[in-house]
Amino acid sequence: MELSSTITSHLLSLPSTSASYVKATQSHPFLVSAGSDNLSDGLLSLWLSQDRIYAAQAYPRFIGALINHIPFRPPILSSSAAPDHAQRVLKVLVFALQNIVREVGFFDDTSTQWGMDLNRWKERKGTRDYTAEMARISATGKLEEGLLFLWAMEKVYLDVWSTVNDNLSSTQGPPSALRTLAQNWSTAEFKAFVDDLANLVDDIFRDLGPDAWTLAEDIWGRVLELEEGFWPGVEEENALAI
Repeated sequence: MELSSTITSHLLSLPSTSASYVKATQSHPFLVSAGSDNLSDGLLSLWLSQDRIYAAQAYPRFIGALINHIPFRPPILSSSAAPDHAQRVLKVLVFALQNIVREVGFFDDTSTQWGMDLNRWKERKGTRDYTAEMARISATGKLEEGLLFLWAMEKVYLDVWSTVNDNLSSTQGPPSALRTLAQNWSTAEFKAFVDDLANLVDDIFRDLGPDAWTLAEDIWGRVLELEEGFWPGVEEENALAI
């Protein structure tokens, strides 16, 4: 294991998870259909209903638990490049919490605008698995593990919707819920947040040893597994309708 690189670049270049990354961010049938503008309104509504559960329920609890883990006494990190580490972590997490409140409102506004009833779907197993892992990591893991998990989630989300948005932008098509969602999650502001989070995680793991990096590899692999499982299949459109 090469510890001279940053932890985020190390994880993104791991050969052992390259196939899982492609499945989670590009090649799942849901994403292929989204990128080609062939995703059904029903399947998009189903997915958005699950993402709303994640955003409105699991994510705030996850961030709140991480804030509770911040030791407000120096040092969190030993790097001289960031003298006030507790406040730096807090700033990132507070921003994430404020942003998810806006996102839930965006979900509701978008679903209303495009006539999607997000309450007509049962909760998927993939959603339960994801939110359960978030609860486990935030309750039993160390702060650095939770922050890495957060970066992994946000990085995958950014990569997915940036790719979908690029594909949709290359084709002619009328305004739609899918295009609205893809544009919202591929902005420069969102990328800046993910980059800030990556820099924070890199600084933390720079001062940690090989055991922490090995655990980070496990967390990264688990997030990719959960992300792939979060995309619904066509057969679920009828099976999960209430």
